Amino acid sequence: MKSTRQLKSPARSANGHNGHPRLAGATAAKLAPPPQPNGSAGVKAIKRQLIKKGVKYCLGAYVDIHGVPKGKFVPIEHFEHFAHGSELYTGYALDGLGQAPNDDEISSVPDLRNIIQLPWQKEVAWLPADNYFHGRPYPLNTRVLLQNQLAEAARLGFTFNLGIECEIYVLKQDERGRLLVPNSDDNLEKSCYDVKRFLDVFPWLDEMASTMNGLGWDVYSFDHEDGNSQFEFDFNYADALTMADRYIFFRYMAKSIAAKHGLLATFMPKPFADKTGNGAHFNMSLADKKTGRNLFATEPGRDPRGLGLTPLGYSFIAGVLRHGRALCAVLAPTVNSYKRLIRRGAMSYYSWAPVFNSFGTNNRTNSVRIPMGGGRCESRNADSSCNPYLAAALVLAAGLEGVREKLNPGDPHHENLYELSPAELDLAGVQELPRTLGEAVDAFAADPFVEKILGTDLRNEFITYKRAEWQDYHQSISQWEIDRYARLF
Repeated sequence: MKSTRQLKSPARSANGHNGHPRLAGATAAKLAPPPQPNGSAGVKAIKRQLIKKGVKYCLGAYVDIHGVPKGKFVPIEHFEHFAHGSELYTGYALDGLGQAPNDDEISSVPDLRNIIQLPWQKEVAWLPADNYFHGRPYPLNTRVLLQNQLAEAARLGFTFNLGIECEIYVLKQDERGRLLVPNSDDNLEKSCYDVKRFLDVFPWLDEMASTMNGLGWDVYSFDHEDGNSQFEFDFNYADALTMADRYIFFRYMAKSIAAKHGLLATFMPKPFADKTGNGAHFNMSLADKKTGRNLFATEPGRDPRGLGLTPLGYSFIAGVLRHGRALCAVLAPTVNSYKRLIRRGAMSYYSWAPVFNSFGTNNRTNSVRIPMGGGRCESRNADSSCNPYLAAALVLAAGLEGVREKLNPGDPHHENLYELSPAELDLAGVQELPRTLGEAVDAFAADPFVEKILGTDLRNEFITYKRAEWQDYHQSISQWEIDRYARLF
């Protein structure tokens, strides 16, 4: 994000008593239910408003471990029950929710503070939701995890502001499943900021921006990105929970609107080997809980490093760097992510993607960048496939560790790190980020901090699914292998 602008009731318990044995105890009850309108009168008032707007169905959209929204559609006549978590789910049918076939169901409790009436399908109201188990917040739900970390920040006197830069490819797909750039004229080697190619897809872009602004997101710029038929939307930051909710909805919204225009919107991190990937850069700052003042921003000349950041901001960055290799697994969580995190690869020029666990100025070869003007830091290895709740929770926790321990990240890197040899990087004290999903998951598994924040069950679920993904990848036969080996020997 390129701007420096700053400015529930518990679910009904599932029947039965054979709950997940590992979830007994304090870890399942750290989070209070989300604030809801006052009593049944408030819920009824929301119901009346929704009916007046033409809503017929409500969806409480929680996410699985991958950040993919799930839920049931409930007729508006049953809104009161829906609002209190009436809908039950078999957790074993979903990825990463840690249930066995004999476990009781989990429920979905919608957050009534953030209701979106689908602009293109006004019969449906979308509400972000948390999972509950036996009437208590379910610790393997990543939205619950983020709220736990936000509560920890609040105990320290902070709120956590987050902006996510939304990058996306808008493509076609042929009968063989190949991804194609739909506009034959969008073929420049360097198409970033190109006006003509942007206007070629104006109807889709205009509907996207208009829809986002209609939801109150305050789009302040959007452009043609570096790849052919790649675009970026930048809108105002918010508190981390609101921003993560919006990013989940943004992915669904972009795909829905693209389909109306005969296009395929993809958040695959690296759909083309010779083009830049889809990032989802996290722009972060802590603010004073009482006043809202940005605690990373400092007056000109007050930062001896000259980057416009406070000591608190540098300590936050130091915490992120301390756990940078482990965090990479949740910021870049797919096999395909590591086709993006390269210096150049099949491209004719540098990829812009970070491959080093380092920080610096407006220097995009670092994984953590302090944009011009200061007042925030940007994690650049986050990509468009991340689960924003999981990623934001772990990055916040790492930053808060740095703040509590007053860590020092050292001197910022101004140089082009892509051009340094391994020996020069070692001399500069710069560590490389993981090069594959397998390496990232190993770093994730080896860092005790991860289990401290996620708990044993969620940590193990993530490792299990991601190691299986890595193994499945190596058991598949790619077209590259066929082309290279089938006739070679």
